[in-house]
Amino acid sequence: MIITRTPFRFTLGGGGTDLPSYYSQYGGFIFAAGINKYMFISVNRPIVDNLVRVKYTKTEIVIHREELKHEIAKEAMRMMSLEDSVEIVSMADVPAGTGLGSSSCYAVGLLNALHSLKRDYVPLEVLAEQACELEIRRLGKPIGKQDQYMAAFGGLRVLDIKTDGTVQVHSAKIDDATLDDLNRNLLMFYTGTFRSADQILAAQSQGAREGKTEILESLHHIKEIGYKVLEAVESGNLTAVGFLFDEHWEYKKRISPQMTNSLFDEIYEIAKANGALGGKISGAGGGGFFLFYVEEHQARFRDAMRKLNLREMRYRFDFEGTRVLVNFMDGVR
Repeated sequence: MIITRTPFRFTLGGGGTDLPSYYSQYGGFIFAAGINKYMFISVNRPIVDNLVRVKYTKTEIVIHREELKHEIAKEAMRMMSLEDSVEIVSMADVPAGTGLGSSSCYAVGLLNALHSLKRDYVPLEVLAEQACELEIRRLGKPIGKQDQYMAAFGGLRVLDIKTDGTVQVHSAKIDDATLDDLNRNLLMFYTGTFRSADQILAAQSQGAREGKTEILESLHHIKEIGYKVLEAVESGNLTAVGFLFDEHWEYKKRISPQMTNSLFDEIYEIAKANGALGGKISGAGGGGFFLFYVEEHQARFRDAMRKLNLREMRYRFDFEGTRVLVNFMDGVR
């Protein structure tokens, strides 16, 4: 048996500029953080038969991988030239559809496990790029590259995406005291809403390809705000991060009418009235988690969020990225 652990992430700056429709023209920039909420994937070779078993929210038992309905599992097996004789089980700290990169965590974690199964150990950048190949090019998902790279690397990372899709990964230069303050002041609350980002991202990608002024200008501003967030964090000026989040929120809403709704707008205003300097919705928007920067009066702020029936998710930053926790394979057949 092999078990991998892969971190979820949230974006601190530049979200949306990692989409091919944008970075292929202007280059992308992402500043994001891996957190200690994880996707766990276990892979095992069956002893008594050659069936394929994939267990997630459903259970599939088939003779050959091509019969699988789970797209990522099927495509990962194709990429690794595995036809049958494997059992794949997944569990996660955070459900899918909450904007923290769950599908890419699954892809990276599974590819990591299958490489280990075949005694084929690859660098993190290769693993991330294979997950991009799987999700974006093979499955045609309208997503960007940050989720796969953050799942692979973890940490507080800067992703510079060139127009040819090449990704350069750097660690943000943050001292320990600033890191602790950032962790303490960034508060996450679950909205109770699941959603698929595909529709929002597809519309955003189409708008960028067609050169729609409002979408492109918003993404340009979001990238510039991302640079400023990184500069603020690296210089220890965390108060500026909160105000930059607030500025980002205004541009984010211009990209798609589905980015927010009357409930989320109300949550945001109540959050600001109770101490938040600014906030972000996770992923493409429309659901999932709110991330707020709250420097003072955190007890009052948490009380206000509880009254809105929002559940806080406590976390710490993850600095390990995807890793093999258990490898009990004694041979490969």
